[in-house]
Amino acid sequence: MKMEEKNVWHSRGREEIEDFAKDYIDFMRVAKTERLTVRVVEGQLKRAGFIPLEEFAGNPLDMAVYQVNRKKSLAVFRIVDDLKKGMTLIVAHIDSPRLDLKPKPLVEDERIALFKTHYYGGVKKYHWLNIPLEVHGVVFRADGEEVEIHIGDKPEDPVFTIPDLLPHLDKEDQKISEKFQAEQLNLIVGTIPLSGEEKEAVKMNVLKILQERYGINEEDFVSAEIEVVPAIPPREVGLDKSLVGAYGQDDRVCAYTALRAILEAQNLPRSVGIILLDKEEIGSDGNTGAKARFYLKAIRSILKLQGVKDSEYALDEVLEKTAVISADVCAGVDPNYKDVHDLHNAPRLGYGVALVKYTGSRGKYSTNDAHAEFVGRIRKVLNENGVIWQVATFGKVDRGGAGTVAKYFAEKGSDVVDMGPALLGMHSPFEIVSKADLYETYRAYKVLLENL
Repeated sequence: MKMEEKNVWHSRGREEIEDFAKDYIDFMRVAKTERLTVRVVEGQLKRAGFIPLEEFAGNPLDMAVYQVNRKKSLAVFRIVDDLKKGMTLIVAHIDSPRLDLKPKPLVEDERIALFKTHYYGGVKKYHWLNIPLEVHGVVFRADGEEVEIHIGDKPEDPVFTIPDLLPHLDKEDQKISEKFQAEQLNLIVGTIPLSGEEKEAVKMNVLKILQERYGINEEDFVSAEIEVVPAIPPREVGLDKSLVGAYGQDDRVCAYTALRAILEAQNLPRSVGIILLDKEEIGSDGNTGAKARFYLKAIRSILKLQGVKDSEYALDEVLEKTAVISADVCAGVDPNYKDVHDLHNAPRLGYGVALVKYTGSRGKYSTNDAHAEFVGRIRKVLNENGVIWQVATFGKVDRGGAGTVAKYFAEKGSDVVDMGPALLGMHSPFEIVSKADLYETYRAYKVLLENL
């Protein structure tokens, strides 16, 4: 009669959890931006026999295809039947909070060259001070050539940092919002002046280095996307090594588990897919986020390959019959900050994947509130397949709140529910997940693809 909580560590073999976590850590070492994540995922898809949708020329009732959108998002499908019967989709996002270089980033102040930044997504600004930082991105030069930049991810590379004010001089009592200003999040990039220069000699030396190494000049930064991320490798955490600490686990932990699930799911009752999205952390806008239509175009293309003439009408049919798992993380209970949670409805580390019926804030505003019928179907599949799960909400009522991509898929007519592992330190440079919850999230996604 009573709902019982189960600890995953008591129900699964330690070896299977550790093996999965090891592969995940290897993935997270590389997948530091959305572009790098898409590159890694596409490589795994190709090795598994998936081909680009535009190259497919076989049986349209037996397809393993994917489509990359602007190198920042992608859709993956395993088609096993008439698509008009609907699908099971797992959708996750692969962007994470970070710092972006401004269009004209390089300045010199007090004989120190700095990169000016603009933060992306919800961050606590002080988290980014006095830690090693690395940069990744692309620059498109005036001649049209693309130049990739990756600095700080190799042992021999330099790193960057944003120094904070020393405590000896920091005597003012200020609010956090006043003390840490976004315009002060500037990276140190150099201090050596270029010989013979009288004005901005340090900046000129940095430009000289950029020209020699990458063939770029100051104007080229206008057509660049350079992301600043922590130069902190993923690590096992705790004496018992039960946790994984890494940057970007919101939400690449769900992207990875979804990828593994679609690659390894067997005996599919109907077609399945995963969609990995950009821009979730800033509202899902743009043509690579959940509000974009690239994945809808891919579904229409598959319908046309299956002989459907009115693909627009058929698309509505498909979406209405499609079950969507919005794969995203939630806030686990931190013993240092218990007061922000309704502890009766909050997820704990090690107690399985979290089922989140609604997110939003202040009266469930701006959320998909999953229907009882659909949540019942999900529960049935999880319970029948022995998946360990728990309930989660996003803090106490009126305390705060959060949003996911769920509502954008619900607007298309699909049944949607949020599901993913609990994190500690979410949106920080070093987020924490339980290896047990990581593994159980993969198991949940896999059985849902195999049974919904």
